[in-house]
Amino acid sequence: MAKYGKWLAGGLGWAFFGPIGGILGFVVGSMFQNETEMTMQSRTGTQRTTTGAYVTSLLVLIAAVMKADGKVLKSELDYVKQFLVRTFGASHAQEATQMLRDLLKQTIPLADVCHQIRSNMDHSSRLQLVHLLFGVAQADGKVDVSELNLIDKIASYLGISDKDFQSIKSMFVKDTGAAYKILEIEPEASDEEVKKAYRKMAMKYHPDKVSYLGEDIQKSANEKFQKVNEAYENIRKERNIA
Repeated sequence: MAKYGKWLAGGLGWAFFGPIGGILGFVVGSMFQNETEMTMQSRTGTQRTTTGAYVTSLLVLIAAVMKADGKVLKSELDYVKQFLVRTFGASHAQEATQMLRDLLKQTIPLADVCHQIRSNMDHSSRLQLVHLLFGVAQADGKVDVSELNLIDKIASYLGISDKDFQSIKSMFVKDTGAAYKILEIEPEASDEEVKKAYRKMAMKYHPDKVSYLGEDIQKSANEKFQKVNEAYENIRKERNIA
């Protein structure tokens, strides 16, 4: 399985096991220099989510979203590839696209996959997964209803609260109250409540929360952080908050 390169295959960690590992169908061999050590770390729960495990989880979920409407178009693959290039760079995007093509041929037990991710990945990283899925869904300029419903289901399986889901959704699906939804408050909130909500969301979505996953993921997380800042600025200007 060297075709996927060290970037993905070399850091699968916990994603090598369970339903995700079953989907990938990887064969233990030259991919890992020390299978025994990796197995012990995974079984004891001491291994932190690696970039490889994170990206693999993302690709499995992307495949599920792309299959949501029952068909996968070449144009969709092209859109996703562009997204992957923007997020991870051209060389890594090529590896990721090859893996995605293989994943699209597989049946994905969505609930089981999401429960495995939830058990092994911290909350901030799971929030970023949902944000990235919306980015993929919007790659063709709109988020289809089937895609939206599936991402909602994924978020629920991942243990993401409805408020957090609506906050991320509002960064992509705009309506008149989008800025307030991003900050997880009502339009009737006081100015002090707006400020407090902004500080809370800025802390929750700060890119440093996922810095351990590498610069690519942190850079993508910064986009979410910017959306929070933009939402606050829009409300601040609207209300003339000092």
